[in-house]
Amino acid sequence: MHDIEIDEGQLAVRLGATRAVVEAWLGGRSVPHPELLAGVREALGLPQEETSRDPGASPGRPNQEVKTPAVWYHRPGHDDGGREFGNAAAFAFEADLEVLAREATQNSLDERDKRNDRPVRVCYTLHELTGDHLARFRTAIRWHDLHPHYEAAAAQDQKVGRVISAGLREMLERDRLVLLRVDDYNANGLTGDDYEDGRFAAVVRRQLDSRKSDAAAGGSYGLGKATLWATSRLGLVLMNSTLSEPHHGHTRRRLIGRLDLPWREVDGRRFAGPAWLGQPDVEADNGEVVRSWWADQETVESLHLTREGDDPGTSFLIVGAHDVASLAGAGQDQDGDAGDDEDSLERMHQRLVGALGRNFWAAMTAGDGRRSLLEASVRTLRNGVECIAEERVDPDVHQPARSRALRAFLSGTTVNRLTEPAQVALVYVPLKVPEKDGLAGSAGEHRAVLLVTDATDADGPINRVTQMRGNRMTVKTSWVPRLPVGTNPFQAVLLAGRAAGADAPFAAEAEDFLRFSEPPEHNKWSQTEELRMRYSPSAHRRIQALTSETNRAVHELVAIPAEKKARGTSRVSKRLKISGRATTKARGVMTPPKLNELQAVVDSSGAWQVTAEVKVTYGEEPWRMSPVAKLEVRSGTRPVVKWAELVAVSNCELVDGVLCFAPGTRRAVFRGVTDVATHPVRAGLTGLVVELQESKGGVA
Repeated sequence: MHDIEIDEGQLAVRLGATRAVVEAWLGGRSVPHPELLAGVREALGLPQEETSRDPGASPGRPNQEVKTPAVWYHRPGHDDGGREFGNAAAFAFEADLEVLAREATQNSLDERDKRNDRPVRVCYTLHELTGDHLARFRTAIRWHDLHPHYEAAAAQDQKVGRVISAGLREMLERDRLVLLRVDDYNANGLTGDDYEDGRFAAVVRRQLDSRKSDAAAGGSYGLGKATLWATSRLGLVLMNSTLSEPHHGHTRRRLIGRLDLPWREVDGRRFAGPAWLGQPDVEADNGEVVRSWWADQETVESLHLTREGDDPGTSFLIVGAHDVASLAGAGQDQDGDAGDDEDSLERMHQRLVGALGRNFWAAMTAGDGRRSLLEASVRTLRNGVECIAEERVDPDVHQPARSRALRAFLSGTTVNRLTEPAQVALVYVPLKVPEKDGLAGSAGEHRAVLLVTDATDADGPINRVTQMRGNRMTVKTSWVPRLPVGTNPFQAVLLAGRAAGADAPFAAEAEDFLRFSEPPEHNKWSQTEELRMRYSPSAHRRIQALTSETNRAVHELVAIPAEKKARGTSRVSKRLKISGRATTKARGVMTPPKLNELQAVVDSSGAWQVTAEVKVTYGEEPWRMSPVAKLEVRSGTRPVVKWAELVAVSNCELVDGVLCFAPGTRRAVFRGVTDVATHPVRAGLTGLVVELQESKGGVA
């Protein structure tokens, strides 16, 4: 065939496209849709090319994207002159890996594929790129097209501009870029149309669109996804999704990229902010607009978006990932620069593991015949080579006592009272759900499940209640006040809403009520605007009543009757005891430091582990006090036991076994572990008395 001369207008008429679209093709700003490509070749007298097929496409449907390169589309500036200097939703959260892990994993939990009972699997992969590996990645994301936009954004003296500037310095001057990929499997994936209502549009195109169909979903504001972009110093996130339901006959390798930058001016053109990496959409009025495309495997690999297997779900690649907490730990200076260990991969790895363990231990806990809702892991690579092996987050390691409590509930092995170590007691706590939106039948008394068990050191601070609802993400952990002296250390878990079980009365109503009582951070149940509008201005008082009922129930379970205290297996018999006489000063009577709070537990070796808070009287001279541990026995003198370990934790120093409190100190903390070899009686058969005695000389 011979080339045919034809102008833009004639080609547009022949193809049924607009002249603007054809001009975009000829100007190299976009390429024809594969379905029109044959018509273009015919109109221009060019030979036709064979069309390859996508293994993930439905039979008989050609792969439309292998021959189509992705391009960047930057949203034009507003005609009315409006300017946005950043995505407001991203400012709702700190660029903190713990926040990211909480929000991203919650979203994956909410998107778990309910067509089976398997857990959603979430994998976090840190990947540091340097040298040639970084150069190849920059080529894959078409860096030459992005660089002018980044330079324009970095030149602006506002928050987003400064973050972008720091990200560019990190990559260009240090030749280093950290990627963080969040993969979920057995999830729904980014289903739906590129623009209309659906999961894809909610994540990629829109702000404040939660798009959660599950009543037990953790998210409800549509803000959580913004943490992905907030964690990127370059404001760039790439996505690869395997769909749970086909879109245009395809399910695998649906790719799109979104860039969030502030308003900027590049080469005389003004741009509103966001940009997308995708396939030019020939059906759009603007010929530069792009949509998602079904990529070939080579493209996926070059973008570091390769997924494992065919399970549906989405991979989010955060480009230029950083962590505010890690920067603080590395000694970041006032200009935003950090030392050589900035964004340490090992520190970031451990931060992710810890955040997953703290927030999602319950979702990762299984019971007899009941599978967990979630599996999570973290691994770290450097230029494609694994430098920290994949670490699966184990709830029994991060929260052993709480996991034991939940497992007993799921397995049906709870008891009514705690009579032996490691038992789990269950009681029901009422939550009176008010009427919602004036609908009859939406009010009633829900029975939340309260679980209580012995504490372990690995659980962190003792005597706490951890609250959660349907998706079993930790909402809040709070201390139980006014516990009696001698209370055995415990951990408690409150399961409300759908977490209390499918047969719990008014579970769905309680789930809605509590979801509307959570702020965007989903870290407490309290008054919110949504709660006030959907229920009543006083609805939050029902939550206060739930808290009071929970604390009362805990007291009833853990308080030790006076006649049984002598047989306690892990208790503090006397909390406060001070020996020595007060010292008189010119300004009045000076009382020695005294124990204000004491927490103790018997460890697996039989030793008492003690954490003590000391209240120190204000004065101008230091105090020197010796902590003494004694076992409380049924008769006779209390035996003194030695300390195997004594540590000054805060606002005090340990000198030759004596605690020294500096002038001006008001509160101090120390820890101690008794020496089992000096116990005349097993700790399980005794109580413990800790005294603070003035050392020789009293006030130093």
